[in-house]
Amino acid sequence: MTGGPGQAGRVWAHVGQPFAEREYDVAVLGAGRMGTACALFLRRLAPGLRLLLVERGGLPNEEGATILAPGVWTRLDVPPGREAEARWEREQLAGAFGDVTFQPRPLLRLHAEEGPGRVPTRPLLARFPEAAPLLDPDALPWADVDEDAATYRPGAAALACGGAAVRAGADLLLNTHAHLLPGGVRLDRLTVTNTHEVVTHETHEVRAGVMVVALGADGPAAAEQDLGVHTAHGRAYRQFPRLNTPSGDQTPVVRAGGLTLRPQHGGFTVVPPLHHRDPAGYVPQGGRLTGVPVGVRRETLEDLTRLMEALPPLATGALEIGRSLADVPGAWVALPQGRPDAPPRHEALGGRVHLLLGGPLADTLGLAVAYDLAARVAGVGKRPWG
Repeated sequence: MTGGPGQAGRVWAHVGQPFAEREYDVAVLGAGRMGTACALFLRRLAPGLRLLLVERGGLPNEEGATILAPGVWTRLDVPPGREAEARWEREQLAGAFGDVTFQPRPLLRLHAEEGPGRVPTRPLLARFPEAAPLLDPDALPWADVDEDAATYRPGAAALACGGAAVRAGADLLLNTHAHLLPGGVRLDRLTVTNTHEVVTHETHEVRAGVMVVALGADGPAAAEQDLGVHTAHGRAYRQFPRLNTPSGDQTPVVRAGGLTLRPQHGGFTVVPPLHHRDPAGYVPQGGRLTGVPVGVRRETLEDLTRLMEALPPLATGALEIGRSLADVPGAWVALPQGRPDAPPRHEALGGRVHLLLGGPLADTLGLAVAYDLAARVAGVGKRPWG
């Protein structure tokens, strides 16, 4: 039984731990940052509800989008009217979840043309000398600055939220593939054979009064395949090449042409723009650069080559583009409504099933949307952002 108020929940990490539960008030499927945050907020807002959090892998899943997400909070990504939610989220990331490597770090957005609020790039670099080696100020002579931007680790946020949810009484079932059923969920507990093949060890059916589908880019497909509910959402495969140009604690985040250079581990993570959804059935594959196979997909290569004059390090050996797809970290990213600029959202699918999607703007608004869904399920009208 899920832990009551003041009692911790239980964790089933492998099939050697017998699982015999048959009914919960709420089942949250997916333990990325959206699912774990929703589970934590639900336990805080409605501690009497019995809650099960299910994840196909570990916490966080090493193959999911959460662990590779950029982790850049910036007001430049906040849609009009959502400013209060974004500010609340920044406050939570700064101190509510323990150490998620939250670090205030200005973001420089660079432009080729003058515009409202933009300042000349060259004198701006006197404030940010660490950014000077990254760009050609003559190619990008204008910039605007988000002084309130910050970086953090989304994977650490998911781990912190998941741990806090268990301490608050949620049960956690890892290494389990969940399938939606009317009024519940089928749980396939996974194990690994001696030949390293992942197989289903046992299957359970659990009733749930409310189901939250927080499976990331796989969520809409799960709803369609398991429940026959059509959605308009999409997904895109995004890779994150490494740029081995030195960075430090004072290095700002740099963004140009939709591409973001995120300081990380002494270098940079390259975050390419997402232009559109990938078609159904698309299989990620590497591209070719001057006829040589590389690990970066063709669409991303075009973005990188287009910006090489403005961002000269991209044209050097400091950029790791790999020899095959396996050499470049990547993950499927959900696109709410099929749009790369759409904010995170939740929606009711009928039968007390809720779809929870993060997407490209989850770094700035994901936790607030997860809280909003938890409050709706718990019957709480007030929101902390007012």
